[in-house]
Amino acid sequence: METAKQNIPIPLSLYVKERMEIYFAQLSDHDAVDLHALVIGEVEKPLLEAALAHSGYNQTKAAKVLGLSRSTLRKKMEFYGLSQ
Repeated sequence: METAKQNIPIPLSLYVKERMEIYFAQLSDHDAVDLHALVIGEVEKPLLEAALAHSGYNQTKAAKVLGLSRSTLRKKMEFYGLSQ
């Protein structure tokens, strides 16, 4: 993700912060509940998918990219229904 004018990468943390501010604004008077689980659930599966695609679906390479053990990656793949 980059700014259109200067082609400068936007840090992922800034993007997440902006999106969370929008999320809270849309809640209005409702309380946020289990927000950590919600965010992790929304982010982890596409992260795994992107790492697998980047590594040519080589689980060993994808695990290394993610900083996970191969067995942990396989457990997460099973949890999210990603084919092995």
